[in-house]
Amino acid sequence: MVKVAAMELPQRFDDVAHLEEVMSQPSDALVRDLERAPGDIMVLGVGGKMGPTLARMAKRASPGRRVIGVARFSQRGLREELEQHGVDCIEADLLSRDALARLPDAPNIVYMAGRKFGSTGSEWLTWAMNAHVPALVAERFPRSRIVAFSTACVYPFVDTAGNGATEDMPPTAPSGEYANSCVARERMFQHFSHEHQTPGRLLRLSYAIDMRYGVLHDVAQKVLRRETIDLAMGHANIIWQGEANEWSLRALAHCDTPTSPLNISGPKVSIREVATALGQRLGIEPVLTGQAAPTAWLVDCTKAFELFGPPQVSLERMLDWTADWVRRGGDSLGKPTHYEARDGKY
Repeated sequence: MVKVAAMELPQRFDDVAHLEEVMSQPSDALVRDLERAPGDIMVLGVGGKMGPTLARMAKRASPGRRVIGVARFSQRGLREELEQHGVDCIEADLLSRDALARLPDAPNIVYMAGRKFGSTGSEWLTWAMNAHVPALVAERFPRSRIVAFSTACVYPFVDTAGNGATEDMPPTAPSGEYANSCVARERMFQHFSHEHQTPGRLLRLSYAIDMRYGVLHDVAQKVLRRETIDLAMGHANIIWQGEANEWSLRALAHCDTPTSPLNISGPKVSIREVATALGQRLGIEPVLTGQAAPTAWLVDCTKAFELFGPPQVSLERMLDWTADWVRRGGDSLGKPTHYEARDGKY
């Protein structure tokens, strides 16, 4: 078994390279779980926000196996960067059956492709990416383990006084083309999993946190710019991206046949409390408006905690990291989460 030394979490991140190094650090638990899921790992949609560090983590956890990243690679330099870290890259349009047919077979698939932002006005493309492509992929890889990223948005709003939606709650999305197309994505993977007995997991992820994007980044930027923060969507679940990467890869060793949902996130946080805490760290009084609604998109992650243990990166540490990063003018991906949207329009 590969021995992976535990990494002590830093007090701050020096730069993007340091951040991505930490977010791609595998744990011993991941190494052990991946031994139960032998064979190549192919990450479909590796070019997104989480894909690059997840692929790097997979390669670091199991350097002897092939890790393949598939994307259009529209981001300049990403392909070269991943290849420097040992990830084999294949350029492909997942909407193309021919391109999918040319991809190598892989025992382990991490499906990260999807479309959210820009859905309003081109809903047809959102449905193609979130419903048609999953059907093509599931049909192409019937004998693989498929861990597919989904979203907490497939659930209805739930009472903020509770622990959140459990996996047993039917995915009845509220308003919005995006959320409903994500229900369709899950249904396509479920259909082909039943049809071909394909093992898998549907990861209903809620807000992974990176220094360059995420709920804390969005709130911190508004505090720093003294912009008004609407408290109507008053609560959210968040998880450190490094842990979300790890849990997603570990899920390859915990697949069900047929595939089943698994909520992935951390405990719920109050947006008011987060804004106040970031304001204190930044020395700026946040500008708040409105009152928290009694409902929100919240998930109960008890099952994930039972499989992987509770999150190890605390809210306090993420707040410290975020405040330090934005104070120093650290990089931003310029991709707001729109966590505050309650109408499902992105």
